[in-house]
Amino acid sequence: MDAMDGKIFLGGGGDDYGTKQGLALKYANRHGLIAGATGTGKTVTLQILTEGFSAAGVPVVLSDVKGDLSGLAKAGRPAPKLDQAFHDRAAQIGFDDYAYSACPVTFWDVYGEQGHPLRTTVAEMGPLLLSRLLDLSEAQEGILNIAFRLSDEQGLPLLDLKDLQALLTWIGENRSKLSLRYGNISVASVGAIQRRLLVIENQGATRFFGEPALDLADLMRTDAQGRGMVNILAADKLMAAPGLYATCLLWLLSELFEELPEVGDPEKPKLVFFFDEAHLLFDDAPKALVDKVEQVARLIRSKGVGVYFVTQQPADIPEDVLAQLGNRVQHALRAFTARDRRNLKAAAETYRDNPRFSTEEAIRDVGTGEAVTSMLGPKGAPGVVERTLIRPPATQLGPITETERRALIAASDLAGKYDTAVDRRSAYEILKQRAETAATEAAAAEDRAETAAAAEREFNAARRYSGARVSRSSARMQSSRSGDTFGSALSQAVIKELKGSTGRRIVRGILGSFFKGR
Repeated sequence: MDAMDGKIFLGGGGDDYGTKQGLALKYANRHGLIAGATGTGKTVTLQILTEGFSAAGVPVVLSDVKGDLSGLAKAGRPAPKLDQAFHDRAAQIGFDDYAYSACPVTFWDVYGEQGHPLRTTVAEMGPLLLSRLLDLSEAQEGILNIAFRLSDEQGLPLLDLKDLQALLTWIGENRSKLSLRYGNISVASVGAIQRRLLVIENQGATRFFGEPALDLADLMRTDAQGRGMVNILAADKLMAAPGLYATCLLWLLSELFEELPEVGDPEKPKLVFFFDEAHLLFDDAPKALVDKVEQVARLIRSKGVGVYFVTQQPADIPEDVLAQLGNRVQHALRAFTARDRRNLKAAAETYRDNPRFSTEEAIRDVGTGEAVTSMLGPKGAPGVVERTLIRPPATQLGPITETERRALIAASDLAGKYDTAVDRRSAYEILKQRAETAATEAAAAEDRAETAAAAEREFNAARRYSGARVSRSSARMQSSRSGDTFGSALSQAVIKELKGSTGRRIVRGILGSFFKGR
């Protein structure tokens, strides 16, 4: 689909326009920006860039916010009037080989309804992005970091939401011991995290977290003709949970950054990533997250990945991130308010001036299907800003039918790989088994204690009522001992009596009679 060697043809030409404009594949990993008000043509620009990358053998990942990008999977067949307008535009800008064609497409969906299920594990998401998703305070994020540390130290894999919920419950129950090592753990903070987990669970995040997790290699495929696969993430429903949407895309970008090797400056990107509705990534985002995005944007280009942000206002993108975006397509910005005029002026100041016209006026005045463009040129230097007629797309404008989507999903070489969720042994099951084992041991200990107590009560009862429990031989011995004791006592009494004066008289009398008889 290229009309320029080594470039993706964007458009240009005409009496009031400059030369042909194209995005050099060599500098496509220097990132880019597609901006403009609603209805000015951002979606078509995204579509033709995707077609160009795919034709050059570069896989693409993009989110379908409005549900109309599925048309990339089908060759364009517009109505007769639109068809004529497309060919007239192609002739005007010198796009001589313009023809309709389709792109190879793989559909993905976090909810598993409009594409192959897209999943990751809680561990792969990490505490920073998960804190962003849950909108946690600093103290709550600290507890989440403790949970991830304990997961590693105690061999408790965090795969899905119930794993994290179980581990947080265990942390709350053992907070006294854990606080000595990790710092204060508040029950209120643990409870707040659990409530946030319940909210995203109700939004359908249970389908996003789990296994089988996405294999990044499945995003970087080419078809039999060598065309790059276009991976479309269904986001029309996902947009109802903007936090989950933003976190999902940032996770994909972070995973690419972590997993891909350094390649320097390749002749073409290994993968191109489009962030539609990019302002959702940065609205109310903590500084740590913005810094993370800036770091990834700055460094991921050396891994052969190009990142393109699609938004209404360039001001939606933090300045440090905006400074990394070398290739720019600026559709019309309307200046209805003082703030709009300031934004328009700020947008114009980011371009390299063209002496033929005012950049600010051009951005304000371009119509639908037109744009102000600035692409990186030789040695990566920003090109002079040009007014550009955007070329017509080769794929279908608007969505394909649900039947066509289902047929493409069923025919995909990934069919069946991610369809069935797997729930293997992880933190939830391990902690549950520990609790059951502890309960069993506690019950056994209680039984032993009860048996010992019963035996002690029986022994004490036997001591109080021993006469009814002894044998006859023992009774005879006891009786004998009793008789001996009585005779001994009587003898002692007699001896004592005989020792007295009365005793001496009795003795003398007895002895006297005895001797008289002699």
